[in-house]
Amino acid sequence: MIKNIALAFAAFNMCATAPLAMAQTVLSKEAVKADAENWRAVDPENLAIFETTKGKVYIELAPEIAPNHVVQIRKVVRSGLYSGTEFHRVISGFMAQGGDIAATLGREPEFDNVDGEFVFRRDPKTLSLVPVNEADKTKPEYEGYYKGFPIKTRQDELSNYSEDNRVESWMPHCAGVVSMARTNDPNSAKDQFFLMRDESSFLDKKYTSWGRMLKGLDVAKSLTVGEPPERPDILVSAVMAADLGANERPEAWVMRNDGEKFGLFLDGLGRDRDICDLPQTPSLVFENENVEG
Repeated sequence: MIKNIALAFAAFNMCATAPLAMAQTVLSKEAVKADAENWRAVDPENLAIFETTKGKVYIELAPEIAPNHVVQIRKVVRSGLYSGTEFHRVISGFMAQGGDIAATLGREPEFDNVDGEFVFRRDPKTLSLVPVNEADKTKPEYEGYYKGFPIKTRQDELSNYSEDNRVESWMPHCAGVVSMARTNDPNSAKDQFFLMRDESSFLDKKYTSWGRMLKGLDVAKSLTVGEPPERPDILVSAVMAADLGANERPEAWVMRNDGEKFGLFLDGLGRDRDICDLPQTPSLVFENENVEG
């Protein structure tokens, strides 16, 4: 939590050693709301809140990247059937898998399988990226950010040679990304998901990334390890922020990738790094008037 706030504050003042108390003063809800050029509000319809036995995980869904999986996740969350499911496969340096509703119910849940959305077709004119690692146009691919999500993509210019004027793109499995589990059938995703504790690029274009943790990567990394763990952690509840009352609903904000302060953030870290080696785009969650980031 402290790390994300400190990084965001570094982007404001280029002073990563600033005390947390000062950072919280600078990053008040009012200040963030007033800075629309550098922060954007997360749509409550795209904000899932997973409460685990180790803490809360706030996940922003990515409908532009995996629309059918986002519809499925909303449906499963709203069914209430995630409550009580276990994190039954947690591997150090890899991921934490949960959401096995069948194991809790003793039968398969009545959800249809979702076809794989391992890549998506991106229109560079309407979904442009903020590049990192210098977008060398002699290379077939480059990396960048869209709304805080890490993206790998074919070069924009290739859209001029495709029938739909789009290019193949995908969300890599960086730490903090949330993806969907499946069987050997690529079109068998249903309810099980996994939280990326660390980068695992071998999953790219084979599993569907559908969101990222705005807050809670530390929680994912604290889940009890095992296949299954001797005493597995539990997904106590899962809700969509949009379904909470106005007094209960947290507000989540993400630093705009096209804003000046994110540019300073990247410059301070060094842009010539692989996207999964960079920290996540700074984000803040305001709940009960307190900052959690």
